[in-house]
Amino acid sequence: MSTWELLSSGFGVLADPYTFLMVLFAIIVGTIFGALPGVSATMAVALGLPFTYSMKPIPAIVFLVAVYCSSITGGSITAILFKIPGVPSSAPTTFDGYPMAQRGEAGKALGIALGSSAIGGLVAALCMLLLSPQLTQAALSFSASDIFAITFMGLSILTCLDSKNILRTVISGLLGLLLACIGTDPMYAVQRMTFNSPQLLAGLEMIPVLIGVFAVTEVLKQTGKSSRLNAGEGVGGGSVSTKMPTFSEWWGIKWLLARCSVIGTIIGILPGAGATIASFLCYSSETKMSKHPEKFGTGIIDGIAASETANNAATGGAMVPLLSLGIPGGNAAAVMMSALVLKGVQLGPLLLTNQPEYLTATFASMVITNILMVFVAIGIAKVFAKILAVPYSYLGPLIIMLAIIGSYATNMSIADVQIMAVAGIMGLIFSVCHFNSAAMILGLVLGVICEGNFSRAYTIARGNLVGMFARPVAGTLMVVSIILLLYPVISPLFKKKAA
Repeated sequence: MSTWELLSSGFGVLADPYTFLMVLFAIIVGTIFGALPGVSATMAVALGLPFTYSMKPIPAIVFLVAVYCSSITGGSITAILFKIPGVPSSAPTTFDGYPMAQRGEAGKALGIALGSSAIGGLVAALCMLLLSPQLTQAALSFSASDIFAITFMGLSILTCLDSKNILRTVISGLLGLLLACIGTDPMYAVQRMTFNSPQLLAGLEMIPVLIGVFAVTEVLKQTGKSSRLNAGEGVGGGSVSTKMPTFSEWWGIKWLLARCSVIGTIIGILPGAGATIASFLCYSSETKMSKHPEKFGTGIIDGIAASETANNAATGGAMVPLLSLGIPGGNAAAVMMSALVLKGVQLGPLLLTNQPEYLTATFASMVITNILMVFVAIGIAKVFAKILAVPYSYLGPLIIMLAIIGSYATNMSIADVQIMAVAGIMGLIFSVCHFNSAAMILGLVLGVICEGNFSRAYTIARGNLVGMFARPVAGTLMVVSIILLLYPVISPLFKKKAA
């Protein structure tokens, strides 16, 4: 079959009215699930599985891909409006999205988030279609030391999160790395800082910590303010109109969108990496490359675009190893893999040879989803914004209730609710003492991945640190990361000497 015939067959699947309606339903459900705190993209895909039991394999993967892509986008809605990342990959979106909402620019923030999400998703879908076999082979050539170097580069953002208070920011990041050590050692199965609690053996769950630091802390801070959010504090007292940025604003971030789309796709291909690392890494790299890095975190469209472009591009990247090699690029892809295996689909290299329509159907689903989800998310954002018209004496307890439900639903464990409560109090203490909660979350998110890959690389290199980074990719990335990490600290010294 020619490429055109394959594309026609892929879009032909969506031409069926029943399949198209199911995809539209998947976009609505995925966006709502993504916007709800505590419902990750993986959980959204898992909740969508029952709808696929009566479907054939190709419509099933089309449906699940729509849920996956739209749930990542939905996380930006509550990240901007409430400073509550609906999914972990939307955490960097809060850094600039919520400050814009506080200035009464929530509509513009939502516009850049949705537009960037669509661009990142479409670029990733195109890369998936054209470069699937080649990109998969490139990803498989990455060693543990290479992935560690990529993750470590994400940590280099620490010195730029708050340029006026570098010491407290670095301390916050180190505390996050310390929290990442709680649980069982990944290499030697030794318990660390579990305090004899069986609930902590698996480490700290990410979702309860995120909900606690962002949602509970914000409620505790707002209780001392006015009883209702208004245009100066939120999104216009419950009314928001999504406003797309002007052409000149889009043109000003054209290279940012291109870079983050490519980086997000590559990170999505790496097994075990996923959208969260992609969003943090791109936010970090754009902070370093920006002409005005001090504005990041104060409410600029660059920060939102970097985060949302990257995490949506990672969704397309995650499909590449799934379809090409039968290796899921992330947890959500693993759920899709299990669903397809149950239907008798043999994923792997032979799939692209014998049944290429799976690739084209996935491509068609991603294209349609990334276009339609912009309009669906605009409507859902209006509904969520209406919540801000409720007096905070009602809204605060409602958010706490949703936070408790979201934390408990992670593992159906009361221990996760306790972790959420402690994280909320810790976030409030950080705020009062002018420490950086975002840096702590960054350390916690990337710390687990850093440690696991460092341990594997160190073991493979037989304890030789120099040998670990002898590979060109790992060595180059580590040198760049160290320079970027130390530059904000060293540059003032050179300026003083020059003066």
